[in-house]
Amino acid sequence: MPYAIMWDDEPGTEQLRLELREAHLDYMRGNLHRVLASGGLLDDAGQVGTGGLIVLDTDSREEVEAFINADPFFTGGLYRKPVVRRWRKAFYDGKAYI
Repeated sequence: MPYAIMWDDEPGTEQLRLELREAHLDYMRGNLHRVLASGGLLDDAGQVGTGGLIVLDTDSREEVEAFINADPFFTGGLYRKPVVRRWRKAFYDGKAYI
């Protein structure tokens, strides 16, 4: 069963997010084989990144922790207290799974 990783950015790190973005995207591209979904969380205007969500295809919490610890957004100081939870697919891409 996959895990969802959610986080808010540390306050005042809008510029840091931009600086780390390409390294983070490269990291995500290198892990596409296990990323079910991923994307940034934005402010209400849809203009500024404020956090993110990743659904990682693994049954191992240790693998999730290692994944987070190697992400340039985390190593660069952007993540504020990532939250890790098991995720069960119920509805996805116009289909029901339950």
